[in-house]
Amino acid sequence: MNKTNAGFIYLAAAASIWGGLYVVSKYVLEIVPTFTLLFLRYLIAFAVLAAVCHHQKISLIPRHHKLTLFQIGLLGYFCSIAFQFLGTKYSSAHMGAVITTLSPVFQSGFAIWLLRESITPRQIISIALSFAGVLIINGVSGFSETGGIQMGAVFLLLAAMFWGYYSVLSKKISSHYSALQITTIGIFIAAVTSFPVALSEVSILDYSRLLTWPVIFCILYVAIISTALAFLLWNKGLALVPSHQAGLFFFFQPLIGSFLGWAILGEHLTSSFYLGSILILVAVYIVMSEKSAQK
Repeated sequence: MNKTNAGFIYLAAAASIWGGLYVVSKYVLEIVPTFTLLFLRYLIAFAVLAAVCHHQKISLIPRHHKLTLFQIGLLGYFCSIAFQFLGTKYSSAHMGAVITTLSPVFQSGFAIWLLRESITPRQIISIALSFAGVLIINGVSGFSETGGIQMGAVFLLLAAMFWGYYSVLSKKISSHYSALQITTIGIFIAAVTSFPVALSEVSILDYSRLLTWPVIFCILYVAIISTALAFLLWNKGLALVPSHQAGLFFFFQPLIGSFLGWAILGEHLTSSFYLGSILILVAVYIVMSEKSAQK
């Protein structure tokens, strides 16, 4: 298997894991406060990845690109996810799903600016098809709401922008640090920066519900699978695939999330899901076939 195909698999796997995160977080966020969960997922993920680095004798002391690594942790891991939480809180789940999938658009913009990558017409068409697919799957209900919707939209746009920016930064330094180093250092910074916010939620913790095996299992799943493993896979994929192509796999999230919501939570799937899914899969096929045609 060549490196580009391996990168496609890493990216698809990461986005699919994040799609499944919706099912788990829907349950655990009813018990664990938002930023407490954010801190715990990063703390546990860092412990797991640091143990792997120690076993493989991989250094976690950065010698170069320290500011870039700090931005990855602060903006990519902490701010992006925090703004996504806040945006969804002040708007709607539909708006959150739609606006955050603008990340690949921001990612392409930052790739052109920071990495001097060119974008082909086929890649532009693929991004447009994928975004149309997300709009069809999630609908546009929620955009007509009033009240806190405008602030929510701002938070969600910031979340999408910071994620796209982080993804380009990760690729930029992938020749200097391994995906494991980038992920571990970034998650450590995110854990440190999320700790003060999590402290503000201590007074509302319900320990009688928090310290139960189902909740503990969900927290471990979010931390180890959806954070440590998924972020590592995403960074490995970013190192192997051009940014314009890599960003398209972000659209797998709503597809997988909707499917698992139907399979596990019993949520209803409409014809819109199937039509939107077809558009997303066609867009990914266009990008992969472009890579094959260029060989």
